[in-house]
Amino acid sequence: MPRKKLLLLEDDLGLAQLVRWHFEREDFDVTQTASGEEGLILAEELEPDVMILDWMLEELSGLEVCRRLRRDAPTANLPIIMLTARGEEADRVRGLETGADDYVTKPFSPKELVARVNAVLRRVRPALSGATLRYHDLELDTANYKVRRSGGPISLGPTEFKVLRHLLEHQGRVFSRERLLDAVWGQDAVIEIRTVDVQIRRLRLALNAHGGKELIRTVRAAGYALDAGD
Repeated sequence: MPRKKLLLLEDDLGLAQLVRWHFEREDFDVTQTASGEEGLILAEELEPDVMILDWMLEELSGLEVCRRLRRDAPTANLPIIMLTARGEEADRVRGLETGADDYVTKPFSPKELVARVNAVLRRVRPALSGATLRYHDLELDTANYKVRRSGGPISLGPTEFKVLRHLLEHQGRVFSRERLLDAVWGQDAVIEIRTVDVQIRRLRLALNAHGGKELIRTVRAAGYALDAGD
């Protein structure tokens, strides 16, 4: 199972080191920065599985970072847990309404924070728990490499399986052809960009062989997403 990628935005160095130590113990790959601007760049470059975001960052507040992430298609569905010393209900509501998935008030137990992050990941990134991924009538068994739609088996090649798994792990998120190349083939692969279009076309044919709703959406000038347009 791949290591879970955590992006930590916290400008208290001592607290950041403590949080990092606890998450690395739990087999997370942690990237940390104290800058909101740098955090925005890293969120797009690293494609983390989850972000821990401090409300009171210097330069750019955690609230503004959260707003920008939610407005940008590649990071719109990134799970975000917000850390803050603000404990008032109005502040908690404000953080959640901005787009945070959970809210932890300082001081906090690092073990509780790990538990909160894992709970969010089980909900939005089930593949990281070795679970079956589901979307509408589609199921992908990450352990046994099997795909079914409406109960019937779907035959996919290894690359098509990887593309589908990546889209299922980030449902609704739009990926450019370049990002799909990096995610599925690796950043060092020397492959033509049109290969992505070929694999998406094959994947669509396989998924729709027996009818059913189109599940892969083409976003003009942006890329592809697993999005049935609900």
